[in-house]
Amino acid sequence: MPTPRKVPLPTARTADRHDLYQRAVQSPEAEIDFVDSRFKAIRGRRASTLREDFCGTGYTSCEWVRRRAANRAFGLDLDQPTIDWGLAHNAAGLTDEQRARLHLMNADVRTPPREARGVDIALAMNFSYWIFKTRDDLRGYFSVVRRSLAPDGVFFLDLYAGYEAMKVTQERRRIAGGFTYVWDQHAYNPVSADMECRIHFEFRDGTRLRNAFTYHWRLWTMPEVRELLLEAGFKNVVTYCEGENGNGGGDGRFRAASRCPADAGIIAYLSAAK
Repeated sequence: MPTPRKVPLPTARTADRHDLYQRAVQSPEAEIDFVDSRFKAIRGRRASTLREDFCGTGYTSCEWVRRRAANRAFGLDLDQPTIDWGLAHNAAGLTDEQRARLHLMNADVRTPPREARGVDIALAMNFSYWIFKTRDDLRGYFSVVRRSLAPDGVFFLDLYAGYEAMKVTQERRRIAGGFTYVWDQHAYNPVSADMECRIHFEFRDGTRLRNAFTYHWRLWTMPEVRELLLEAGFKNVVTYCEGENGNGGGDGRFRAASRCPADAGIIAYLSAAK
């Protein structure tokens, strides 16, 4: 029996920042499990079309087209090199038939192309919509999403909250495969709620990939987001909070709730139905 080839550990020189991000941050299987089951619970049918706003590498869109032969996905993003990376790496793992149902587009989420309208599900995950910093801008984006959904479409988005959300701090987490993910809440302005967040990666050889990703956002609170969704015309906005595992952590299961624990850090999903 041949000896398995040892995979070298990543370093700052050899690592790919998009690969690191996907391994450290994203979980498209769990995300699609959630939105797929919630849509069916809300509408009583299976969704078949999904639009991933701010799609980046289209990681979640690829997972959607894998799920069922009828599923089609549309990913919108303004950064063409990131889309190209997703096509070369994520879409490359799809069959020809699956790739034919995947459409990653260089487009502004505020003006979705005609073919990306009328979808069952729209997603804005990883707090990407926080790029809109005024109430008018965020309400305007939400209104575009509502108009571009199918008559019984549902919009899903996430956010984080808790009393440490406004804190200038760093959090480190070791990731399988030989690197550490560093979430850097680098700056926060209480007057405007502007925040700057950065992602760094550290490797076992002592090298670092600093500022692999940088975000300039407004920290939107859960009540603000819920209010703006309703102002944009959505009729039913539901919050889903993560349950506790009994050891001070989350159990990975998100349930509809009228209140979440007042913890230091909270990750929640929202659904907004037409």
